[in-house]
Amino acid sequence: MSRKAYVTLLTKKTYLPGALVLWHGLKSVGSKYPLVIMVTAALEDEAKDILQKCGIETYAIDGLMPDDSKHSVAEHDGRFKDTWTKLRAFELKGFERVVLLDADMVIRRNMDDLMEMPLAPDEIAAAHVCACNPMKLVHYPADWIPPNCAHTAVKSPLDLPPVWSPTSPRPYSQLNSGTVVLNPSPALGEAIVHYLNTENLESFAFPDQDLLSAFFKGNWKPLPWYYNALKTLRGIHPQLWSDDEVRCLHYILKEKPWDARNSVSPGPFDAVNVWWWDDFDVMCQELDSDSWAEVRSLVDTVKGK
Repeated sequence: MSRKAYVTLLTKKTYLPGALVLWHGLKSVGSKYPLVIMVTAALEDEAKDILQKCGIETYAIDGLMPDDSKHSVAEHDGRFKDTWTKLRAFELKGFERVVLLDADMVIRRNMDDLMEMPLAPDEIAAAHVCACNPMKLVHYPADWIPPNCAHTAVKSPLDLPPVWSPTSPRPYSQLNSGTVVLNPSPALGEAIVHYLNTENLESFAFPDQDLLSAFFKGNWKPLPWYYNALKTLRGIHPQLWSDDEVRCLHYILKEKPWDARNSVSPGPFDAVNVWWWDDFDVMCQELDSDSWAEVRSLVDTVKGK
């Protein structure tokens, strides 16, 4: 029987705190749909045991990665090395609709409407990238400047995002893969893996994200920013931001909220990091004492690395 689910990927225990808070958040906002976690053989048994104790459904998949000669990631973004495996979501059997979410997210409002939005079989939905590059990272595309960012065109929180056309700035055609709405199928999954194995990937700074932008160019629906509220948007694009409208907050960049509960010095993301810790504390209170102790210990271990 086909069903609908939120899906995330977990390949290492360092992201387990994020996956657990994502799971708890979906429950806390009253979602009708489960979180299913794709896991690979590389995931440590300690993490698998905690998922089982929490009653979280897992789906075993194989890792996915192009040959080293075809693609490499910048040293600054080494965390992206295994994110190609997210593309396995397009192959999942038994699902008619999947909302693929990154594990470094916190859920603020129900977004089950994504399960019902119309999509063609070969179409996806996602929110745009932020192409402002405020840190001026040299390995980011040269045309990633504020005037070319699709979020710059959004003037208030409830405005719809711009739709790409051949005359749009190139970044308008690029999505952020933190939230992707899709309909899995063997044919679509096979086509994406074939693309991965045969196309030139050298220019892809953000592995799975750039591949999806290229593969679905002109064939993906733009979602409003609040379904994938990049934490940087709060400061870079204050004209579109409203805390009350955020459905799903995405902790992009290398630093994750579970790395440290309190910042050594004040930072631009302290306010939204508190959102994650608030959900974490509520989740731990709701888990039985043994599971809580294991989760707490795991977070302390992760923080020590």
